Amino acid sequence: MNLSIPRPNRLGIMALALVYTGLTFGAAITPTPAFAAGGVYYTAELATPADEAKVVASGVAWRCEGTTCKAGQGSSRALRICRGLNREFGTVVSFTAGGELLNEDELAKCNA
Repeated sequence: MNLSIPRPNRLGIMALALVYTGLTFGAAITPTPAFAAGGVYYTAELATPADEAKVVASGVAWRCEGTTCKAGQGSSRALRICRGLNREFGTVVSFTAGGELLNEDELAKCNA
């Protein structure tokens, strides 16, 4: 009695296993855009209302309503992101990154 699978069938099974592994691994590591996922990483309160509702500052897409601006996570440090927002809109009253509020010294550096 021969318990092995014929050679053409073995190749098909191996190819199918590789495709399945590739698809599941790819789906697991594919990033989702922050706004599509509903995630807001940065929140800033401005001294004056924003002129534009949507703007890109420091490589981060911001959505602003009045004096409040929100954005998904960027690749730079929070202080650098804050400075970019300051260059675009002026004085930043408060800035939160990942749920952590910038302290007074960092906020002063942001607005300098």
